[in-house]
Amino acid sequence: MLYTSPYLEQCIEGPFSVFRDLPDKEKEFLLQNHSCISLKKGEMIFHEGNRAAGVYCLASGKVKVYKEGIGGREQIIRMVRPQGLIGFAAFISGNAYSASAVAIEESGVCHFDKDPFMKLIRRNPDLSMKLMRMMAIELSFSNGRTISLTQKHIRGRLAESLLVLRDTYGVENDGRTIKAYVSREDLACFSNMTTSNAIRTLSMFASESVIALDGKKISIVDPARLEKISQLG
Repeated sequence: MLYTSPYLEQCIEGPFSVFRDLPDKEKEFLLQNHSCISLKKGEMIFHEGNRAAGVYCLASGKVKVYKEGIGGREQIIRMVRPQGLIGFAAFISGNAYSASAVAIEESGVCHFDKDPFMKLIRRNPDLSMKLMRMMAIELSFSNGRTISLTQKHIRGRLAESLLVLRDTYGVENDGRTIKAYVSREDLACFSNMTTSNAIRTLSMFASESVIALDGKKISIVDPARLEKISQLG
């Protein structure tokens, strides 16, 4: 199939795509009912409270989904990897977005229009099951994170966040540097702590040779130890 955009090809044919096993006819249907957006770092995909007009798929780059709390403080709910769907829950429920989504580096996003996408789901039970499984996995992850962020101590929370980033984005060729160069502020918001506590705890991990720091690059030197810190909380 000839794709009109590399973003669309990634969203449909990428290794983590829920669309890659669709028949060519239905891939063509997505091709006819989509738009592509290039985002710079810091550009919004949607704001909390907006109505969903379709579904977004991340083709390349990285996106954070977050809620604003008291005093405008962010809480990052999840980090999206390529081929991940964004705003799907609001699309299915018909409610407004319960969180905001923003690119944290240069990213490419595809948007699939609401009515055609719903039509595709209704006529394809295999796709419906994949989407249901995706939502179940995300709900399970969200429930687990809620417990971790409210019951674990600072070290356990930060250790878990580093492991989540590793598992979401993978590592560089050295086998240990996380492929996610997030700011200390974002790492703190992802771990439910202040930025100063995140910086201090990262330094402690580095002094204990659990991780290595090089600017925004974080390498996991002792994954077994980091896992243990996360589990102990």
